[in-house]
Amino acid sequence: MNNPTIRFQNGAAYERYMGQWSQLVGQVFLDWLAAPTGQRWLDVGCGNGAFTEMLIEHAQPSEVHGIDPSEPQLDYARTRAALAQAQLLIADAMALPYPAQRFDVAVMPLVIFFVPDPARGVAEMRRVVRPGGWVGAYAWDMEGGGFPYAALQAEISAEGFPVPAAPSADASRLDVMQALWQEAGLEQIESRTITVERSFADFEDFWSTALGAPSVGGTLANMSETQRNAIRARLQKRLSADAEGRIRYSARANAIKGTVPA
Repeated sequence: MNNPTIRFQNGAAYERYMGQWSQLVGQVFLDWLAAPTGQRWLDVGCGNGAFTEMLIEHAQPSEVHGIDPSEPQLDYARTRAALAQAQLLIADAMALPYPAQRFDVAVMPLVIFFVPDPARGVAEMRRVVRPGGWVGAYAWDMEGGGFPYAALQAEISAEGFPVPAAPSADASRLDVMQALWQEAGLEQIESRTITVERSFADFEDFWSTALGAPSVGGTLANMSETQRNAIRARLQKRLSADAEGRIRYSARANAIKGTVPA
């Protein structure tokens, strides 16, 4: 079977599936990035605006721009009251539609592994950030098992189905991210891992969230009921519930930041 492509075309489904995870990691990332208030921000791959909303509340920017290749995602982002003044555009992370040194901060949350040429994406962020400004990113540790739904992916593979993969999954590794930042000529480079935990009301909450996923939802929907039920049963055994029936699930992301040489 060919490996299916991941496409994000439903902002509401993405919000439940990944938006909440993104904000859990994003809060830690923004604290660690420690950019001053009043800066000009660019959110590369802003998607449905989950992280953008958080950075506006946390960083109190003077202006915010966001780019993404998915119009449905941006349509959802525009429904967020906090993003009323944000400038959101359809654009390519490898060809940012901005002049050099336009921003003080450029970030790429949960996106670098979707960029076909990550080095070009990082170089573009550096280009549009002023000297002394910040360039940062965080990404699920895809190869290290840090993806929030890694257990589900494992069960899908065990059933003989291909798991949708990001085109540049290795770019989520800390050593690769560090090399990308160095090759882009960024300075004061720091990296870290961020582990977060999310609580689901019960296994049904977890399962229905997964069914709406842009990555594996389609794969599950195309299975026979017998195959899907087999995966569900094995997954339920893997994810133990607490006394109230809640499923507590952790995920791990790699984060990096650096500054543009003055």
